[in-house]
Amino acid sequence: MSIENWIKNEVDTNDVVLFMKGTPAFPQCGFSGQVVQILDYIGVPYKGINVLEDDDLRQGIKSFSDWPTIPQLYVKGEFVGGCDIVREMFQNQELQAHFAEKGIKTGQSA
Repeated sequence: MSIENWIKNEVDTNDVVLFMKGTPAFPQCGFSGQVVQILDYIGVPYKGINVLEDDDLRQGIKSFSDWPTIPQLYVKGEFVGGCDIVREMFQNQELQAHFAEKGIKTGQSA
């Protein structure tokens, strides 16, 4: 299976996926850490995938999304954005509304 097919499978089979540096329990970059904090605060279940474990994955996710930076958040198979976009959406309540629109339950009301 190619790395692109593997990424597509992860994005398609998990409602919320965060490609990040490190793990949700131990983020290894400030930007990944910020997105983890936001998702944890909202209370949305998600799968964190550590791109530092595999260089093919680290490069593959950038070409898969046509987005040059990590972290990258996917919701129901759709690329949402990186840290700045996720933070802005959260601050404007758009991220919470986006999860609600996609039928994803959170621990917080939108």
